[in-house]
Amino acid sequence: MKTTAILLSLVFNCCYAQNNSNIDVQHYNFQLTLSDHSDTIKGIAVIDLEVLKRTASFIFDLANSNNTGKGMTVLNVHAGDKDISFIHAADKLIIKLPVAAKPGDKQTVVIQYEGIPADGLIIGRNIFNKRSFFGDNWPNRAHYWLPCNDIPADKASLEFIITAPRHYSIVSNGIQTEERLLTDSTKLTHWKEDVPLPTKVMVIGAADFAVSDAAYAGSIPVTSWVYNDNKENGFNDYAAGKDILQYYINYIGPYGYKKLANVQSKTMFGGMENAGAIFYYEQSVTGRAGVEDLLAHEIAHQWFGDMVTENNFKHLWLSEGFATYLTDMYLESKYGRDSMNHRLIGERDKLIEFASGSKAPVIDTSSDYMVLLNANSYQKGAWILHMLRNTVGDAVFQMIIREQYKRFAGKNASSRDFITTAENVSRKNLKPFFKQWLYLPGIPVAAIKWQYNAVKKNVSVVVEQKQASLFAFPLELLMKTVNGQFTKTVIIQKRKTTVTISGKEKVIAIIPDPGYKLLWQPFVTGGN
Repeated sequence: MKTTAILLSLVFNCCYAQNNSNIDVQHYNFQLTLSDHSDTIKGIAVIDLEVLKRTASFIFDLANSNNTGKGMTVLNVHAGDKDISFIHAADKLIIKLPVAAKPGDKQTVVIQYEGIPADGLIIGRNIFNKRSFFGDNWPNRAHYWLPCNDIPADKASLEFIITAPRHYSIVSNGIQTEERLLTDSTKLTHWKEDVPLPTKVMVIGAADFAVSDAAYAGSIPVTSWVYNDNKENGFNDYAAGKDILQYYINYIGPYGYKKLANVQSKTMFGGMENAGAIFYYEQSVTGRAGVEDLLAHEIAHQWFGDMVTENNFKHLWLSEGFATYLTDMYLESKYGRDSMNHRLIGERDKLIEFASGSKAPVIDTSSDYMVLLNANSYQKGAWILHMLRNTVGDAVFQMIIREQYKRFAGKNASSRDFITTAENVSRKNLKPFFKQWLYLPGIPVAAIKWQYNAVKKNVSVVVEQKQASLFAFPLELLMKTVNGQFTKTVIIQKRKTTVTISGKEKVIAIIPDPGYKLLWQPFVTGGN
């Protein structure tokens, strides 16, 4: 047994190394049967693909049955009217082709399977003790219940055809094309999404939902799907979705999907940005409309994360950093700059705490994707965008965001792609800016000493960087005098920078970075 397992493992590792480059999935058709009598799901996956490189096998991610009785069992694989041999182990499904496939070949495989999901599809009781089913795929957990290429770089259109007890309402990506009774107790619901998606945001939800009447952001219907037991509170809490969606349409560009459903769910996250069907944690419904920032974050992901998807998870800041900063900008537009500054301070404080115990840069090659859900990806990513905005100006920054979306909507992008966009639009050399903020760990930690010379009527300011890696940055100083104030910007590039600033009136205080334009940890240690 051990020898066989080792040999199989070697085969899977060899083949899987080729998996992502051999095929490109074009379309998934998932036909699933859900039951109230068992957690076992029965599935048929019809997968259309294009061959990119000559190959003797197709490999998909699909979790095996484990010793707890959970996992998937493959019953049959066929193409056309012919059964195809396969091996299913180590969470890989290897389909062995009778004849090697050539580049450019279009093929369809049909996989019949069943089992109890160990993860990915959450089956259980909601906060009202009602049974429910919720997909929860991020980052690479779709393969626990769906045969797929479970990576963000292989995007595909999809459809879910769900057979379930008739009391459930079913929500999913795309547009509902059919709903009909099959028997007195079961019904079929068919959802179809034509826009290619990464597996991380493919989803279904089945629960006893109440569904709000649609509000519209332009021509896009926006609905709330909440538990019947708290529907009035839920409709109130999620009502801001329409205005948030309209803000992003105006600021970034056209919305990529045909509807937006905001869904109360059992996601393990606070919110999960499933394309066109965002899932929020159950306790987000309180009746106090206290989740506007959460709604704004997840809706921003519809542009960055879903339509424009990072090509692998080390570039997660292109998703989470963008959603965090676009949330800041939405709230700034609604509540003013003080609201933005308050959020920036909070984000900086979280990053200071994180940086004190981490030596990782924003672009992190960690293989534990859950570890990447940290302040580097969220708060530092947001601050990088904020500093870019201050570097190029508001109008150019918006042009950069709009151009990045225009270039990569429906596709994948890397950090290098975004840097290229930013440089092309701004006509500035931004490589040094991005190099230090994305690839150096930590943030500047600067001690500031200053002294006013009444005879010479000037101020001597010494700025010393205390962190290991040196950063280069502009530092704005607000000089408060006995009768007023003025500002001066100095360029910090060395370990210790000394500048002399003329001041006709006595300077009584210096406030560094008064406009919250710099990500840093300041210490003002002297002055008179």
